[in-house]
Amino acid sequence: MAQEFAEVVVIGGGAMGASTAYHLTALGVADVVLLERDALAGGSTGRSAGGIRAQFADELNIRIALRSMAEFETFDQRFGVDIAFDPCGYLFLLDNERDVARFRAALELQAAHNVPSSELTPSQAAEIVPQIETGDLLAATYCPLDGRATPEAVVAAYAEAARARGARIFQGEAVERIHVRNGRVEAVETPSRRIATETVVCTAGVWTRGLAALVRLDVPVRGESRWIFFTPEAGGLPDRVPLTIDFTTSFYFHREGPGLAFGGREQTAEELAGPATRRLPVLADLPIQTSWWGYYEMSPDHNAIVGESADPGRFLYATGFSGHGFQQSPAVGEHLAELVAGREPTLDLSPFSLERFTSGAVREEQFVI
Repeated sequence: MAQEFAEVVVIGGGAMGASTAYHLTALGVADVVLLERDALAGGSTGRSAGGIRAQFADELNIRIALRSMAEFETFDQRFGVDIAFDPCGYLFLLDNERDVARFRAALELQAAHNVPSSELTPSQAAEIVPQIETGDLLAATYCPLDGRATPEAVVAAYAEAARARGARIFQGEAVERIHVRNGRVEAVETPSRRIATETVVCTAGVWTRGLAALVRLDVPVRGESRWIFFTPEAGGLPDRVPLTIDFTTSFYFHREGPGLAFGGREQTAEELAGPATRRLPVLADLPIQTSWWGYYEMSPDHNAIVGESADPGRFLYATGFSGHGFQQSPAVGEHLAELVAGREPTLDLSPFSLERFTSGAVREEQFVI
């Protein structure tokens, strides 16, 4: 078994891990190893819809979103890579008074942070997406800052930029052991190498719970599988439409090339057919060409779990994003790198630390799709 050393080992090669590795090297921490059990972007990141939004009900999520959007918007110039960033907007469709009240409160919070989201009438929503059924809708919200990007391209750009600054990236390297001595991380072990290190950053999505257990840390995250279906036909929808969400059912759709991608909580096309065709009737006449699935890593309050363990020391973690990990990866990766490097964090993410579940400081994010 190869014996190596690294100042920092990042576990997980999705958007969060690649962003962390890049931001570490940007802060001058060049001796970084990134370990990915499969292939880069091979987990939840590569199977996500790639949505990016500022329409949240939690102030900290809004701050994270705006910080991340600033990086996504300039990604092409900074990295020389086209990530197909498209601020097409998010359109939330609301069909009950309780949700309308919650979204109105969130609109006030978003406005306080200069997020240009607004409430629309059902007829205004239909002007944007003419094919939706609006008979039971009470309202909608829309934000032109929101949009989409290509997750795999983001990961590849982060990884290449980190590698160019000295980071080493190993794919097909599953972590089997994390060695701890005297309350501190000492080494990470895969089937083919042992890497001595004083700092581990675990960004392994739904697999974080098992990896954290190797250092006797209980991270309450569970996997929830979500399917995405693709039809090569657009059913007459405009060439550019927002990522549209029927909030009560979680059915959503967006343009994908010549056709549409859509999904929801349901696990089969047959289960999804009811809510999907009620809101977008044209789907009943469109063929499904392919489908794929990935995990949401769900936390108990649907907010991220981000921070650094006290015991063992120098074990950092970021997981539990409950479906918004890709879009938050720029800001959270930057935050993890700042913690490792001993820099003053750009954003204070301490309210998202693991300790909130034992201190009674749980904070619920209400807008989970």
